[in-house]
Amino acid sequence: MRLLPLLLLTPLATLFWAGHAQAFDTTTQSLVISGYATSQVTTGPFDNKLIIAAQDDAAVFIATDGQLRGAQFESALLYLRQTQPKLRASDLELAQAILVQ
Repeated sequence: MRLLPLLLLTPLATLFWAGHAQAFDTTTQSLVISGYATSQVTTGPFDNKLIIAAQDDAAVFIATDGQLRGAQFESALLYLRQTQPKLRASDLELAQAILVQ
């Protein structure tokens, strides 16, 4: 009789921990992507001036869920996409990376 509760509890515990592991993996993946985007955004002195100038526009972009795009933010995105063709970050991820600078 003592074995029956253990047999029922083990699969439930496994499902519980698997859900946490998946959530941790998703969080870790987001952090890695953001870190990579941040490192790609800050490569040179001209880039820094362009990125710093776009910070206010990036904040507005994030605050409005992408509804408002300022000219400086658009310019920074265009520059980053042209100079970093392997960069696979979304506009929102790039906006967050710009704000970190």
